[in-house]
Amino acid sequence: MNIDVPAQLVESHGDGHPDWLAALPLLVTEFLDRWSLRPEGPTWNGCASLVLPVTREDGTPAALKLQPPTEENAGTALALRTWDGDGIVRLLEYDPDTSTHLLERLDESRPLSAVPDETTALVVLAELLARLTAAPAPAGMRQLADVAAAMLDQVPEAATELEDPAERQLLRRCAAATAEVLGEPGDRLLHWDLHYDNVLAGEREKWLAIDPEPLAGDPGFDLLPALDNRWDDVVATGDVPRAVLRRFDLLTEALGLDRQRAYGWSMARILQNSLWNVEDGETRLQPVQIAIAEALGTRS
Repeated sequence: MNIDVPAQLVESHGDGHPDWLAALPLLVTEFLDRWSLRPEGPTWNGCASLVLPVTREDGTPAALKLQPPTEENAGTALALRTWDGDGIVRLLEYDPDTSTHLLERLDESRPLSAVPDETTALVVLAELLARLTAAPAPAGMRQLADVAAAMLDQVPEAATELEDPAERQLLRRCAAATAEVLGEPGDRLLHWDLHYDNVLAGEREKWLAIDPEPLAGDPGFDLLPALDNRWDDVVATGDVPRAVLRRFDLLTEALGLDRQRAYGWSMARILQNSLWNVEDGETRLQPVQIAIAEALGTRS
């Protein structure tokens, strides 16, 4: 099968995974043959992976997903097997050497982000989060405790890169909140990136999650994508703090979380995003992250 590597993948992986990019057309052919798959329709891609709609030998529709092996996706197959389709796409085949997945086919043209009513979409997301985080993390999964401890080590240097003293102080507040909950990092299986575009319509269930970057930890660490996505809906309410807290309260109630601990781990997630921004050369924090941190701070 002839395939043109999308420019978005080249931009994302050209520096870090040039060999994978060069081999991608051959990998597609290899796995179509190995798993007896027939291509069916155009490919689609995000910034990290290439997905081909395919049909299996028995006529079952599926999706062939190719991505370079990374630390973030190393545990994906184990996590998908642990969830076994409960609220998330089902894994059909997996090759550990290349991190290639054969997945249940969902409808990529119908993401949860397309649902016009924000509350309806948020409830769906909250219910999926509750199901996913109900599963205990299997042995060998990457640990939130390690991720959070590494974040705290980066704070002193990162703070010096921020131009605004108030933002430096906010970064330190996020770090302090993280330090308070670090001793109880949790043991649930986290998705780590469950936002509205990572939920697609399916046939087996109306909505199913996709694209986990699994982690073992506290479910509070999984809330932020539901808080900062569809931000225009938050702004449109005319009261950003109230809208943020409404989302936070709905999520914590659906997941049965202690709100003080959920606050701490949500601040840890803001800290993580902020550190990533500084690492990318930014000298100011993102306004959305500041707004969420300030709104959540009223509940601390």
